[in-house]
Amino acid sequence: MSDTEIKEQQPAPDFTLPAVGSDDVVKNGQVHLADFKGRTLVLYFYPKDDTPGCTKEACAFRDANRVMQQRGIVVLGVSADDVESHREFADKYSLPFPLLADTDTAVSRLYGVWKEKNMYGSTFMGIHRETFLIDKEGIVRKIWHKVKPDDHANEVLETVEALRL
Repeated sequence: MSDTEIKEQQPAPDFTLPAVGSDDVVKNGQVHLADFKGRTLVLYFYPKDDTPGCTKEACAFRDANRVMQQRGIVVLGVSADDVESHREFADKYSLPFPLLADTDTAVSRLYGVWKEKNMYGSTFMGIHRETFLIDKEGIVRKIWHKVKPDDHANEVLETVEALRL
C-alpha cells in the first residue's frame, strides 16, 4: 500500500530525482521540485517506459506541449525505470519534457502512487497512473487518481484553464 496520501490544497512534497531532459529544467542530471516555484507543474506518474498505455499518455503530453509551454506549464513524467531507459523512451518518441527516474520508488511512495496492482491473476506492487497538478506556490490543486492515457493531456489543460492557473 502507499505510505502517504497527498490531498488537494496541500503543499506538494519536495524531492530530487535523476532525470533526462532539457538543460533548462534538468540541472546536473537531476530535477529538484522546489526549483519550480513560480511555475505551474504537471507531475505525472506512469508504470513503465515504452508500454502501450504509457506511450499513449507520454505522446499526448508531447502533442500538447506547445500549448502547455505557452501557458508556462512544466510537465514532468516519473516512473521506476532508470535514466537510460528514460533516455531511449524520450528519444524514440521525441518527448520534449523531462522523465524522472524513481528507481527506489521513494517518491512514488511519498506521493502515494506505489500500490498493489492486479494483472492476469497476479498481485504485485507497482506505480499507478496518477497525475498531480501543482500551482505556482507549490500547492497541489488537482489530483487524477484514475487516468485514461489517450486524452489526459487535454483534460489537464482544461483543468488549468478552469482553475485559472
